[in-house]
Amino acid sequence: MSAQTMFDRLAQIVDEYDTLERQLSDPEVLADPDRLRTASKRYNALGPVVAAVNHYTSRRADAEAAREMLDGSSGDERQMLVDEIDAVTAELPGLEADLRELMLPKDPHDGRNVIMEIRGAEGGEEANLFARDLFEMYAAYASSNKWTVETLSSTTSEMGGLNDITFEVRGDTAWRSLKFEGGPHRVQRVPVTESQGRIHTSSATVTVLPEVDEVDVEVDERDLQIDVYRSSGAGGQHVNTTDSAVRITHVPTGVVVTMQDERSQLQNRNRAMQVLRARLFERAEQERADELSAERRSQVGGGGRSEKIRTYNYKENRLTDHRIGFTVYRLADVLAGDLSSVVDALTSDERSRLLAEGSPDAS
Repeated sequence: MSAQTMFDRLAQIVDEYDTLERQLSDPEVLADPDRLRTASKRYNALGPVVAAVNHYTSRRADAEAAREMLDGSSGDERQMLVDEIDAVTAELPGLEADLRELMLPKDPHDGRNVIMEIRGAEGGEEANLFARDLFEMYAAYASSNKWTVETLSSTTSEMGGLNDITFEVRGDTAWRSLKFEGGPHRVQRVPVTESQGRIHTSSATVTVLPEVDEVDVEVDERDLQIDVYRSSGAGGQHVNTTDSAVRITHVPTGVVVTMQDERSQLQNRNRAMQVLRARLFERAEQERADELSAERRSQVGGGGRSEKIRTYNYKENRLTDHRIGFTVYRLADVLAGDLSSVVDALTSDERSRLLAEGSPDAS
């Protein structure tokens, strides 16, 4: 976005803000809860942008006033004016950069909780063990950020790995940090199943979904096929004694969600619906926005090595994120939950791309 285009768009935002301010004192708007709520939300969203524009405009005016006073000044007064001009000249590029940041589009899912799914992919039992390592990494990262993790469903493998696991991460900044994790993750290491000490390559897939409410996704009960059956696996005396496990199939899309970890059929059904809504919401987003589709398709690949988004190389103590060419030689720390450097790099790359694209959306 050119500077002129940005300032033209900012002028429109200031005009819109002034209009909203008048509307918020209009008796007709005040008497209409829906209009009042919509206008208030937009007014509050534009407030920081307008404040930054006003500060930028004020500083430019300060410099112009100082320049006009230079001709008739001398001595200390002249030096003071020159210092003021120099200070504003040095300050304006930073203020302009701040305005560009404020013009970046807001992620509509920011502030939502996250539903994550991890599955072992290529590599047999080693892939399942790696899936467990990834889950433990995210759980530790969540703990360091004081987020809450709740397992919704999981199935373990013969050697204690995870065939698959679905879990929820609750926290105000969870989506902002975890949204980049979706896709095939590749590991290169000597598996515990390898007797010759050879390095193997395996993979696990990670899917990241924003948690959605019933109002976000309308699911017609008539579109659901709900099957109940007896739970299997570890879980106590209730296992195989009651039909508590639930499988929900959304017939129009073929999306299937199975839950069996809870003791009651109702609890499993509620959790299955929670995950189903998240998957359907994600599916609708893919169909609705091409740019989102391009990002999300990377999450649902088959786990093949050519589709990888990230490699964890144990021998070199290296993690490489192939999407941005970022490498860090602290793999042990990352697996222990120190993902901040990776997340920061991905966040910075996203910001740079958005600035380059020059999106004029301040909403």
